[in-house]
Amino acid sequence: MSEGRKIIAENRKARFDYSIEETYECGIVLQGTEVKSVKNGNISFPDSFAEIINGEVWLKNFHISEYAYSSIFNHNPDRPKKLLLHREEIKKITRKVEEKGNTLIPINFYLKNGRVKLTLGVCKGKKMFDKRATIKNRDIERDIQREFSKNLRG
Repeated sequence: MSEGRKIIAENRKARFDYSIEETYECGIVLQGTEVKSVKNGNISFPDSFAEIINGEVWLKNFHISEYAYSSIFNHNPDRPKKLLLHREEIKKITRKVEEKGNTLIPINFYLKNGRVKLTLGVCKGKKMFDKRATIKNRDIERDIQREFSKNLRG
């Protein structure tokens, strides 16, 4: 963990379903009670993605639960959220996404110096045999770790 960085949520399914080619750190535009809900970890993003519309990056299918201690002026949980990136980064991402098979997927959400940030990945979908290879490698690594710890204990 680097300087003032606290991970709120991680999208493990994205690492399994997609191969991540590049990652970008993004800010996110949130309304009042959304910030408190995100800091509490009341978010859900298993099938969320980002789109580039009119030179702006928007996060879709990202659910932030309503803040429990708020008044009637609560936020809309499913509204699209705008992501904050530099113009050059947006141009670079646009070129990548226009290639066949690439998409923008949020990898993880974290707090950095009190601000909510997310890691946005330019991803390419894995085929079924790639997923099987990932599972096989994970099982092999787990077996190696078991053997290693078993030998340490004696």
